[in-house]
Amino acid sequence: MRAVGNALRAYSGPMAERNVVGGELEVCSTEPLTGFYRDGCCSTGDDDRGSHTICAVVTAEFLEHQKSIGNNLSSPMPMYGFPGLNPGDRWCVTARNWLQAHRDGVAAPVVLAATNEKVLSIVDLSFLKENAVDVPSDLSGLE
Repeated sequence: MRAVGNALRAYSGPMAERNVVGGELEVCSTEPLTGFYRDGCCSTGDDDRGSHTICAVVTAEFLEHQKSIGNNLSSPMPMYGFPGLNPGDRWCVTARNWLQAHRDGVAAPVVLAATNEKVLSIVDLSFLKENAVDVPSDLSGLE
């Protein structure tokens, strides 16, 4: 049992992370394998200082922008097992870099169901919705 607030509950493992539309966080990509923890999801924790929480479908413009701000996502880095990204790949990008791209008019499309709700402390939901490529069947969570 562990304490949760003033209540006790049986410990059943870590709590599932949620997405920005209120559901369970879905897989962003396993090919290429993404995520701060390389688990395919935009999971986050205290050690993820960059907040790799947005599941983006990268575009050529987005990749070029990232390179221009010092975040080269296109070039392979074999020593880190990073294949380099191509337009159309899904990748967990950092909240601040995505927000900078949004402000500069080149935001990558966002997969809401695979974008971690923790991003909402950095990026406004309306910005994510403007760039959404997945639309949930129940739209009430978007309002």
